[in-house]
Amino acid sequence: MLSEEIEIRTGGVEVVYDLSAECERFLADVGRADGLLHLWVPHATAGLAVLETGAGSDEDLLAALRDLLPKDDRWRHRHGSPGHGRDHVLPALIPPHATVPVFDGRMALGTWQSVCLVDTNVDNPVRRVRFSFLRG
Repeated sequence: MLSEEIEIRTGGVEVVYDLSAECERFLADVGRADGLLHLWVPHATAGLAVLETGAGSDEDLLAALRDLLPKDDRWRHRHGSPGHGRDHVLPALIPPHATVPVFDGRMALGTWQSVCLVDTNVDNPVRRVRFSFLRG
């Protein structure tokens, strides 16, 4: 199995960060192989999603998360910035893992699909993402 971990700087703002270019760079080392690309985010406050980016869906997702998980004082988990407890609930809705089929060395995504890191935790501006490729 081929595996690599990268660092992503998300800054101090909520973000949907498109990882597709990083995925393609990682897959360049597998040649024309078939298999599965697995992504893992080893953080308690971030997730991975497959969605369209650049046409507003990324901002819509962040707005929906703000509606579902308001940044207020309802959360029992209270360290960090106000409302930070909601960031710890995020991975239950947007999991910290994703698996994408790979054929001939390329992700088998739909035309408008991208693999994205979803990070609402403004207290942690640096994230790690683990890429693993399992040959078929």
